[in-house]
Order: sequence, then structure tokens, then C-alpha cells
Amino acid sequence: MSTGRGLPLRPWTTTLAAVALAATGTLTFHAVAAQAATCNGYVGLTFDDGPSGNTPALLGALKQNGLRATMFNEGRYAAAYPAQVKAQVAAGMWVGNHSYTHPHLTQLGQTQIDSEISRTQQAVAAAGGGTPGLFRPPYGETNATVKAVEAKYGLTEILWNVDSQDWNGASTNAIVAAAGRLTNGQVILMHDWPANTVAAIPRIAQGLAARSLCAGMISPQTGRAVAPS
Repeated sequence: MSTGRGLPLRPWTTTLAAVALAATGTLTFHAVAAQAATCNGYVGLTFDDGPSGNTPALLGALKQNGLRATMFNEGRYAAAYPAQVKAQVAAGMWVGNHSYTHPHLTQLGQTQIDSEISRTQQAVAAAGGGTPGLFRPPYGETNATVKAVEAKYGLTEILWNVDSQDWNGASTNAIVAAAGRLTNGQVILMHDWPANTVAAIPRIAQGLAARSLCAGMISPQTGRAVAPS
């Protein structure tokens, strides 16, 4: 633990507060408030291309390390693995739209783009993921037509500040290092399927905690990571 700003006193004050609050029945509320107070900023962890057979392992790693994330699901996979969409929500994750078949949207006409986005909205909702408010275009490719269709469905386009390169065979060490570059409000691109990404989760959690950063939700107003509401 680093020194300064009274940090060494926190374990004592937290313990004393817990003892005092236990008698009042308000321990849970205040413990959550104390935990929130340790967050000096929020980052957005995002995972594309799910759900898949790898989703349970990813969710297990995230839950075990106290992390929440935004899952940008493909509609075809949400339709094929509805139980995993439900599991994402049950694990406290947020579910976004990542198109139905992961095409290069900028090479398609408006009708095709509309189909890709609308069918995914329906598939995610039918699978129990709610109606997405966030959209990530495949490959990060966007243009005025894509943006117009996003607006039609009330979607906020979310790209990223840091690319983990996990899709490109990045090692676990490289993925951890990429997460280490995140600053307050920024978003990192990761994916549902790479084994190295799942392996990186515990160290990503440790790295964020060491910098007093917490995993937050992505604001549909600003596209930046903020405290969960």
C-alpha cells in the first residue's frame, strides 16, 4: 500500500466504522459508500463478439475480481446463446449492440445497416439483456449513414481509447500492460473469446486497484466511463 494522504489509517477507520455500524444495521450501505470513496476515477472495460462458450469463464474471472464490464454482443450469438446473455446481466454486466453478423458497416447501404442494428436490438432484448443503449461498430468503422441508423434506435456510438490487441494474439502480459495505460474516463477494447484475456483479468483488477481506479459503466451521454448508477 502506498503512503501519504492518510491511507494507512483507512483499515483502522474502516474497522471502527464497521463495529459501530453493525449495531445499527446500516453496515452494508456504509461499506458500499466507503468502497466508492476509494475510487479516484473510472474506466470502461469492454468485451466484444460474445456471447460464446467462453463467456462463463470470462464472467467468472470478472466476478471473482470484483469487476463490471460492458459486453458488446453480436446479435447472432445473443440469439444462439440466450442463457449467456442472461448470465452477463446476472453478473452485473452491461450489454451493448455490436451488430448482428460483424460486417464492415461502412460498405453497406442504409437498409442493410438498419437490419444489422435492429435485429441485434431485438435479439439481445429477447435473450434477457434489455434494450441496448450503446453500440460499437465492428472494426470501429463508422460514417454518417451508420450514425444516422444509430440515432434512429437511440444508440450512443462507443469506440475505445486503448486497444488491448487481444484479437491480434496479444500475450497476457501485453493485455495487462494495455489496461495499465487507461486513465479516468477511458475505455479499453477487449474480446469475449481469447484465453489470454481471461487470464489477464486478475492482474488488470490489481493494476486498477493500485491506481485507485474502478471499473465503471459507459455513459450514454458522454461515451466516457463513469460511476455505476
